[in-house]
Amino acid sequence: MRILGIETSCDETSAAVVEETGDAAEPWAIRSNVVASQVAIHREWGGVVPELASRQHIRDICAVVERALAEAGTAWPDLGAVAVTQGPGLVGSLLVGVSFAKAAAAAARLPLVAVHHLAGHIESLVLQNGELPLPSVVLVVSGGHTSLYLVERPGAYQRLSRTRDDAAGEAYDKVAKLLGLGYPGGPVIDRLAKSGDDRAVVLPTTRLTHADRNAPELRGDLDFSFSGLKTAVLRHVRARQHDAAKRASFTDQEIADICASFQRVVVTALIDRVFVAARRYQALSVGVAGGVSANSRLRAELQARGARRDVPTFLPGLALSTDNAAMIAAAGLRKFRAGSTASFDLNADAALVL
Repeated sequence: MRILGIETSCDETSAAVVEETGDAAEPWAIRSNVVASQVAIHREWGGVVPELASRQHIRDICAVVERALAEAGTAWPDLGAVAVTQGPGLVGSLLVGVSFAKAAAAAARLPLVAVHHLAGHIESLVLQNGELPLPSVVLVVSGGHTSLYLVERPGAYQRLSRTRDDAAGEAYDKVAKLLGLGYPGGPVIDRLAKSGDDRAVVLPTTRLTHADRNAPELRGDLDFSFSGLKTAVLRHVRARQHDAAKRASFTDQEIADICASFQRVVVTALIDRVFVAARRYQALSVGVAGGVSANSRLRAELQARGARRDVPTFLPGLALSTDNAAMIAAAGLRKFRAGSTASFDLNADAALVL
């Protein structure tokens, strides 16, 4: 069976065709995965502008889907279902994908499958590596999300923790903006950090010991917080220059040192909690997915820590790290085979809970 996946949760318009392989260990194969990025549009604003994003999705969606079908050598009658991101995300962006998917599924007389965006990121690990040894602890870390999940059986996701404030990717973007490095911040900070001294700037780490009143079901000690770290970088910059907007008062090496020091603290916080959770829940594997999983230090430290502790580690390929429709198609296949389909009154949900 082949399924069409559609992803429009933020600023990438994506469509993909994924098919079942018949192999239980490696259940899915990508036939096509087309992504139209809006980074160039939003760069001048220093971040994603929701209204611009939704308008660009409208311009791109038809051509992206047509190209995905063409690259997969697939016609509408060859599909078994249409999967689409229902949420979370920017509601205007989500509505474009949901509306298109509903219309396409109805016209082609195909079942409709609603997918949670974070489930897609988790299933990107399976799409890349095959079925994970379970139970598994998976960190989903991106510009909008930083959460830990326990996967005890295929398609079952239990949230263990979340960020109390900024997502890790959001902190990267804000620190990059503070340093005048542009948008998106993650790739440029990662690149500059490679030539910096990660101990040059003393920055705090956040360790939470109390439960979150807004999520009492979570223990709290596995939660993340990056707002204080971001503020510490701001104070360091302001202590060195009268006008924090003027990068000229810093040398290139000093900028690299700030990036390296900031990245060390973020990656350490992420990796530490992953392996604390793995030990607590006796996980047989750990994984990291989402846009920040493309970070070179995060990838290296995850694999090194896993090797030291003899725990298998899993990452998506770089093409599957950022938002894409192949992961949505894979999660859609998982739900479809579990007997879950959506009705045609499906609506976008910007705060959808996994």
